[in-house]
Parts: sequence; structure tokens; C-alpha cells
Amino acid sequence: MVNQCANPKCAKPLHYLREGRIFVFNLQTPVMDSSAKVSDHRLRHYWLCGDCSLHMFLEKTTTGVRLVNKPNPHSSERIVEALAS
Repeated sequence: MVNQCANPKCAKPLHYLREGRIFVFNLQTPVMDSSAKVSDHRLRHYWLCGDCSLHMFLEKTTTGVRLVNKPNPHSSERIVEALAS
């Protein structure tokens, strides 16, 4: 369950969905089966508060999800940090 902003530097508690943005990703979780290595797909929900969603978004990577700055015409810096899944 989502209970706070996905930005670790913010971590504002989620009380209402009136502001901010929800992100839903289908992420693979490695699961060890007795006979073979299998991966389990699960929907993961993340929320960015209103302030953070004005300047950032989340994107899926091969290893999880990362927090990314929205493109700024005055800057080429994009990636803020990777989030633990």
C-alpha cells in the first residue's frame, strides 16, 4: 500500500489523492521455485506528492523504478536517484 511520497527526500504522507500523481508499474520479482528459477510479475504502486510531481516523475528500469527530473530546457541533468523496489 502506498502511504508516502516516493521521493525519499520528501516522504510526505499520503492522505488524499486530490494532489500528486500515482504511478503503477508491472515489476518482476525473482522467485525461487523448487524445480526452476521463475519470475513473478506484480503491480507496484508509487505516489509523488503535488510538489514533487511538478518537477519529477517515475520511470521503470530493468532493475526497478527510478525518480527522474522532468526535462528542463536549461539543464541536461535528468536522473535523480534509483528507488529500491
